[in-house]
Amino acid sequence: MNDATDYTQAFAAKPQPLSLEQAAWITPPMQAVDTEGVIDVPRMRRYRQNRLREQIVAHGFDAIILIEPLSIRYATGVRNCTLFQMHIQAGYLFIPADGPVVHFDNVPGRETGRQLETIDEIRDDILPLSYMFAGHRHQEWAARWASQMDDVISAHCGTGKKRIAVERAGFHAEQALLAKGHDVTDAAPVLAMARKIKCPEEILAMNLAIAVAEDGMARMRDELRSGVTEQELWAHMWAAVIAGGGEWLDYRLLASGERTNPWQQEASSRMIRAGDLVVFDCGTVGPFSYGADISRAYRCGPGRPTDYQRKLYSIAHAEVTENTQLVRAGAAFSDIARARFVPPAGFGDQPYPCMMHGLGMADEWPVILHSPDHPEFFDGELEAGMVICVESYVGEIGGVEGVKLEDQVLVTERGPITLSRYPFEDSLLAREC
Repeated sequence: MNDATDYTQAFAAKPQPLSLEQAAWITPPMQAVDTEGVIDVPRMRRYRQNRLREQIVAHGFDAIILIEPLSIRYATGVRNCTLFQMHIQAGYLFIPADGPVVHFDNVPGRETGRQLETIDEIRDDILPLSYMFAGHRHQEWAARWASQMDDVISAHCGTGKKRIAVERAGFHAEQALLAKGHDVTDAAPVLAMARKIKCPEEILAMNLAIAVAEDGMARMRDELRSGVTEQELWAHMWAAVIAGGGEWLDYRLLASGERTNPWQQEASSRMIRAGDLVVFDCGTVGPFSYGADISRAYRCGPGRPTDYQRKLYSIAHAEVTENTQLVRAGAAFSDIARARFVPPAGFGDQPYPCMMHGLGMADEWPVILHSPDHPEFFDGELEAGMVICVESYVGEIGGVEGVKLEDQVLVTERGPITLSRYPFEDSLLAREC
C-alpha cells in the first residue's frame, strides 16, 4: 500500500487491527467520549496502561502515584475538570508494578471511573493536597495523605521500604511519604518513556484532534479581513475546538503585522490590516485530550504578497519540509541536528527554541535542539510510533515581519508521514504572483 486510498479501503475491509501507517491516513467519524467504542477505546486504554506498567518495572519502581490530570487520563481514561485540577490538586491515582489500580477522586471522576476497565478500586476518602482546600492545615493533611498512601503501598506492594515514583504531589506530601521510609522520586521519566510510542488507536484519536484544529484554521482563514482583531480571529479557533469535542488551547499564539517579529507574542486587540501577515500556532488539546500542534501563516488581502513576505515564507516552508525528511526511525537526535536545514544568513538568527519536539496529550518528550553543541542538548533516537512536531520560525532580528510554520509528523519504519494536512499558502510560495 502506498497511498491514502489503499489505507482507507483496508480500514473499511478490516477495521482492526491497524498498523501505524494505516491509522495515519484515517480521520475517524465518532463522538469523543471515552465510554463509547467507535475507535477501539478500550484497546487504547489497555495499551497506555500497559506501557506505564512496563516503564514502572523498567525503572525499578514498585508503584507510581499520579496527580496530573492528563497523566491520570493517559493511564485510565478518566477526565474530570482537567484544567482546574492542573492548578488545584484533587484526584490521584495509584498504579503498582503488578496489582490493582486504585483511583481517589470526587463524584464526577468516580462516576466516570466506574465505567472503565482500567480502574480496579475507586475510593471516596480523597484527601486535599492543595493549599486552597487545606489552608493552614496543609502539612497535617499531607501527613494524612502519606499515611493513606503507605497503607495502599503495603496492601499492594508488600511491607517495608518501597521505590515509589510520584508526580506533582507537592513538597509537604512528598516529604511526608519519605518520612514513612519509602524511596520517593520523580515520575517524569516513567511517563515520558511510556507516552513516547503511540498505538494505532492513539493516532486515530490524534487525527480526530487535528481535524478539529484544521476546522479552526479554515474558520480563521474565512474570517480574515481588514479590521478584524487578533483576538476576534483567534476566537474562531477556540469555537471549533469546543464544538468539535476538544478541551482547550495551550496558548494564545496568534500575531499579525509587526507583532509577528519577534515570535511568541500572544493574541491582542490589534486590528489586522490589509497586507499584514497573520501567523499562529494552534496548540490545541482536542478530543480524547490528544494534541494538535500546527502553525501556519496567512496574508490579509486584498492585494499581493510582497517579495519579502514570500521570501520569509519560502524559507520557513523549506525548513519544515526538508527537516521532516530527517524524521526517521533510528535517527539520532544529534544526527538530525547536524543535518538540519540552515536558513540563509540573517534569517536564522532568532530561531524557534527547538527544531522538533514530541507530541501526545499536548507537548511532550523529546525536545531536539538545533545544535548538538548547545549546552542543554540531550541525545536520543527516534522510534516508530513517536509523533514529532517539526518547527520553523524565520524573521530577521529587527525585521518588521516573521513567519512561523509547523507540521505534525508520525515516525514509522518506512519513513515520516505528515499527519497535519492543512495546505500551505500557494500565493506566499509562488515565485510570481
